[in-house]
Amino acid sequence: MPEDATLTDQLRRRIAASGPISVAEYMREANAAYYAAGDPFGAGGDFVTAPEISQMFGEMVGLWLADLWIRAGRPEPVHYVELGPGRGTLAHDALRSATGFGLSPSVQLVETSAALRSAQRERLPLAEWHDSIESLPRDGPLLIVANEFFDALPVRQMIATEDGWRERMVALDGDDGFAAETGTRAVDALVPDAVRGAPVGSIYEHCPDAATILFDLLRRIAAQGGALLAIDYGYDRSGIGETLQAVKDHARAEPFADPGAVDLTAHVNFQELANIGRVAEMGVHGPVGQGRWLAMLGIVTRARTLASAAPDQRSAIAAALKRLTAPDEMGELFKVLGFTAPGWPTPEGFA
Repeated sequence: MPEDATLTDQLRRRIAASGPISVAEYMREANAAYYAAGDPFGAGGDFVTAPEISQMFGEMVGLWLADLWIRAGRPEPVHYVELGPGRGTLAHDALRSATGFGLSPSVQLVETSAALRSAQRERLPLAEWHDSIESLPRDGPLLIVANEFFDALPVRQMIATEDGWRERMVALDGDDGFAAETGTRAVDALVPDAVRGAPVGSIYEHCPDAATILFDLLRRIAAQGGALLAIDYGYDRSGIGETLQAVKDHARAEPFADPGAVDLTAHVNFQELANIGRVAEMGVHGPVGQGRWLAMLGIVTRARTLASAAPDQRSAIAAALKRLTAPDEMGELFKVLGFTAPGWPTPEGFA
């Protein structure tokens, strides 16, 4: 295949030669190309994440980590780990906040995009980078943050038919497009009992990569100590419904058009993640709405302090606070789930 072939060309030739591919495989290939291409964050990119909205978000994360570490006895060495750290904004703000309480961990970033590593290096010059979780340090507790990480992992889609559940596939559509179709592979065993009787045409999504990555990380935490904080948009009970979506230039786009040029995500199943934590015998906390979690950590007080120090920014600070916490903004759709190692204290924000 020519080296200059676009991802669309590559996928079309692959499907033409071997048949349709799963939605998960399509999503994996598309997002790998998308994040390798450059920096999609901020007003000039395709979407804005919570750390880019306000420094307050990262500060609350840093406060949460520092408080937990202090009550765990201030173990050393300790490592801050972030999965998919974007531009490094969250890590920068969280570590600045944590340092004020005596927590100065090493910085470990799991990132495969060269473009994003460059942006992270500007904010976090002393960080260490990892292509996967396998090379993370093994000599002390891991304080792991996953903000809008799990939503970008590929989901398998199962669709209910008259003959049982089948995997949804991506096939060729016309001269240059793709479309989803019902495959022939039976996947009834992957569908939980709670949704088995769903009407024909119903879609159930499952993210095996999320389960694998989380379980591996929790095993590390169980052995080394520490905690994992997952913040993402999603639902707290397994159910039916398609959530796969694409974003380009801050607007909805077609998921099966122009792979590698749009951001593909799916809502996170927090019930599945929490169950993995219980199987791993970890402390499981939440999920709770992001707005409630931030409020319990003191973001309203922090907003007042910032506004008093910069009266000319009062309106912008209030708008950022609303966007992060209001139920009709990010406050309810985004959820927070925490995991702690056996013997570690109960973290704040989940009461």
